[in-house]
Amino acid sequence: MRVGECPAMAHPSADSAAVRCDTCQACCCRLKVVLQPDDAVPDAYIDVDAHGMQVMARLEDGWCIALDRDTMRCTIYADRPLVCREFAMGGADCREERAAWLDARR
Repeated sequence: MRVGECPAMAHPSADSAAVRCDTCQACCCRLKVVLQPDDAVPDAYIDVDAHGMQVMARLEDGWCIALDRDTMRCTIYADRPLVCREFAMGGADCREERAAWLDARR
């Protein structure tokens, strides 16, 4: 397994139509998430970027701090940021990010 990979992603699928909770691979959890004023994210998950904007904190390998690395699911799902709520699993943005992530792994 490569650095930055998780057990749940050992066998990724290139079939973007197969994106479900159990096959998601959380590709979007490597994207920068800028927080909005109404987001109710716990303080322990918030970082400030170089521009002074509040963002979701990330681990050293780039994954979102709220991602459970064993299940590849959000640990603050009920309080996740608006941008995460609007990022539709299996939607066009999801498929684009997933394809880019899979291409980068090849």
